[in-house]
Amino acid sequence: MKKRVAILGSTGSIGTQALEVIGSFPEHFQVEVLTANNNVNLLIEQAVIFEPNAVVIANEDKYPLISEALKNHPVKVYAGNEALEQVVQMETIDIVLAAMVGYSGLVPVINAIKAGKLIALANKETLVVAGDMITRLAREKNVPVIPVDSEHSAIFQCLVGEPDSIEKIYLTASGGPFRGQNRTYLSGVTKNEALRHPNWEMGAKITIDSATLMNKGLEVIEARWLFDLQPEQIDVVIHPQSILHSMVQFRDGSIKAQLGLPDMKLPILYAFSWPDRIKSRFPRFSFTDYPELNFEAPDLECFPNLTLAYQAMHEGGTMPCVLNAANEVAVEAFLAERIGFYGISDVNEQTMNRIGLVKDPGLEDFHEADKEARLFAASLI
Repeated sequence: MKKRVAILGSTGSIGTQALEVIGSFPEHFQVEVLTANNNVNLLIEQAVIFEPNAVVIANEDKYPLISEALKNHPVKVYAGNEALEQVVQMETIDIVLAAMVGYSGLVPVINAIKAGKLIALANKETLVVAGDMITRLAREKNVPVIPVDSEHSAIFQCLVGEPDSIEKIYLTASGGPFRGQNRTYLSGVTKNEALRHPNWEMGAKITIDSATLMNKGLEVIEARWLFDLQPEQIDVVIHPQSILHSMVQFRDGSIKAQLGLPDMKLPILYAFSWPDRIKSRFPRFSFTDYPELNFEAPDLECFPNLTLAYQAMHEGGTMPCVLNAANEVAVEAFLAERIGFYGISDVNEQTMNRIGLVKDPGLEDFHEADKEARLFAASLI
C-alpha cells in the first residue's frame, strides 16, 4: 500500500527534493497535501503535476490566484495559518514531512503528532524551540519522529538495534564557505559569498546558518532531544568533504558511522520508507574517489554561534527558543544587507542576555519568548 505524504513547505529545498523522491517511487508514495508560504506559482505547478488531495497557501492574499489556477483540478484549496495547522490532521495522511523553515513549523508538527501521523522532521527549529514538549508528546502518542537532516538521519541509522548504548555522538559539519578564515576576513564577507556553500544546495536561511555554524548549533540542540542525550554527549567535528554524515561512539569504545554522497534525497527516502529500505538508482559513493577524509575541531573564536547554541542548550527552558528567534531576525537582516556577518552572532548574544528565561515553559511561554526575542533583536538592527 502506498504511503500518503503531506509536505509542509513543498516549494523549499527539502520540499522540492521530497517531490523528486516521490516522483521516482510512485509505486511506494503519493502526495496527499502540499503547503507553501508565498511561492504560489511553484505550488500551482506542483499541484498540477501531483494532484494532491489538498494544497494550502499560508499567505491568504494568494488564495484567489491559486484557487483560479486549480479550479479544473481535483484539488482542494485552503489558505491561512489556521488551515495549515489543521490540514495535517486529515485522516488520509500517513506521513507529515515538516520542511517549513523556522518557528512557523512548531504548531503544525504538534497537531500532526496529536493526530498520530509519522513525522519526517526536516524543521530542526521545532525541536530547538520545544524539544522537551515535542518528544514527550510523541512518546505519549506513540508517534515515530524520523529525522531528515543528514546528520541526524546518520545517527538514527547508526542506532538501529542498540539505542541504549550511546556514550557520545559526533555531528559532522562541512565548515561552510569560510572554513579556515580569520575574524578580520569574516568581518567583511558579503551575503553572496556566504551563500556559496561548498557541498550542499539549500535555501538561503539554512545556507547562512551553515556559514555561521549556527546550523550546527541548532542541530546540537535538536540531537539532544531526538536521542535523549546530555549536552556533554554531543560533539561537533568539521569534515569538509561531507561524506561521513555523523558518528555514534558506544560505551564499549566502538564507533559506527554512516557515509554517503552529500544528497538530501537519501535521508528523505529513508524517512519515508522507514523501517524498510527501498532500492534506489541514486549515485553510489566510491572510496577511490575520496582517498582522503579530513577532520578538525570547529573554530569557536571565529564562529561564536556554535558556543551560543551550547549555552542555550545548557540553560534550557525558553532560551533555545530565544536564540532561534533572534537568529531568524538577524539572518534576515544579513540577507537584506542591513548588518554584517558578525552582526548575526552579536544580535543573538545580546538577545539571549536580555530576554528572561522560563525554565519549565508551556506553549504560550514559547510564543511569548519568540515574540519578545524578535522584537528585541529587531530593535538592535
